[in-house]
Amino acid sequence: MTMTRTLLLTGASRGIGHATVRRFNNEGWRVITCSRHPFPQECPWGGGAANHIQIDLANPNDVIGKVEVIRGMLGGRLDALVNNAGISPKGPEGGRLNTFDTDLRTWGHVFHVNFFASVVLARSLRDELAEAKGAVVNVTSIAGGRVHPFAGAAYATSKAALAALTREMAHDFGPLGVRVNAIAPGEIRTDILSPGTEELADTIPMRRLGEPREVADTVYFLCTSPSAYISGTEIEINGAQHV
Repeated sequence: MTMTRTLLLTGASRGIGHATVRRFNNEGWRVITCSRHPFPQECPWGGGAANHIQIDLANPNDVIGKVEVIRGMLGGRLDALVNNAGISPKGPEGGRLNTFDTDLRTWGHVFHVNFFASVVLARSLRDELAEAKGAVVNVTSIAGGRVHPFAGAAYATSKAALAALTREMAHDFGPLGVRVNAIAPGEIRTDILSPGTEELADTIPMRRLGEPREVADTVYFLCTSPSAYISGTEIEINGAQHV
């Protein structure tokens, strides 16, 4: 009898997260989703409210407290953790927040969601990941390596920090049999695209935006046996936009 594999995913409610839930569900995985919103009753994918944790990743106390709830749902093993949740605050008119315009409270809020929550979840669940010889995937961004026209300074630096964390975690988790990698999406066609993103397609070598399912396919690859000896790397998913 094949054991059902389990994925824990943050930021599941839209875009890349939503596509990732679908991908893993279609492969027969149990998916436990985490977001700051209650489980949406209209959501078409499986798992339902019983496999959903409402968690405020910006609140360290809530994250630490909810880890015990998550642990109780896992039964001692976790095959994959995908740290996908991320926030990118904008200015009053929707503009990019640079280093001058971003106040300290906003910096803290962004780093708690985009960076610190990933640390807390991974290290808190290391025994469950080790039991399954599982995988961690951190979702970074093309903005972590270059100034981006829409992504703000706090978002970009938090994603750069997450890429560095991926390297450190791969070193620390490797002896436990746990692989840690990152994916760095570029311009992906989701409901939250910034105005003007479509025009960027003309500057991308592949001349199109990416699709959420293409990102989800890469996440699935990094969580399964075809990538069994890949750890500590960051895969660019951006149609060669970074070159």
